[in-house]
Amino acid sequence: MAAVNTRNPAEGYVRTPHPVQGLPRVVRHITGHDAEGKSVFLSTDIGDHHRELANKSGIANIIYSTCEHPIELTGDIDIQYEKKHEPGISVKNGSVCRMIDFGPGALSPMHRVNSLDYAIIIEGVFRVVLDSGEERIMQRGDIAVQRSTAHQWINVTGNGLLPARILFILLDVKDLEIAGTKVEGHLGTLEKDYAGLPGHGPKDGPNKEKGYGNLFESEF
Repeated sequence: MAAVNTRNPAEGYVRTPHPVQGLPRVVRHITGHDAEGKSVFLSTDIGDHHRELANKSGIANIIYSTCEHPIELTGDIDIQYEKKHEPGISVKNGSVCRMIDFGPGALSPMHRVNSLDYAIIIEGVFRVVLDSGEERIMQRGDIAVQRSTAHQWINVTGNGLLPARILFILLDVKDLEIAGTKVEGHLGTLEKDYAGLPGHGPKDGPNKEKGYGNLFESEF
């Protein structure tokens, strides 16, 4: 197995809420319906939740999140949930659409999330390393389909001198077993970044049957 790079050149880089300096602003447009059933734009903004990650070397912008499937749109229940709850790294029975800005040379720890992730490179160039030692170079427009695998992201844009951006869409999955053994997730140093947020595991609560359980507890 290849050695995992742990030194983060971008530590302490993020100084402003969003976006990372040198990257364009992300604008979110949410649609819905008026009283006559016509399609309309309900809001245009930059998202409700932003969080610094990995010792302030990057920042996450939550585009949207859900906590059930199928999703209840009637009465804008999904919008109310998204606005009120910042998700953990993934949501049981739900989904998370998260844009992460990486500072120059920034890297994530080696980590594994219990989810199916579509990772789309929006800006820059990344080296993605698996715990087997295998790696790939990914650039703008490339997509990784992460199937609960342990991996690390390294921003190598401009030889590590420029910021970069990835769009992540995370979907909940059933427990993964390999050779009869359940594969457990681990976040490494990202664990502290998501402490106190709703975790991946199921929680009890008065609305558990609708997927709106005790969302302020975390398993991490």
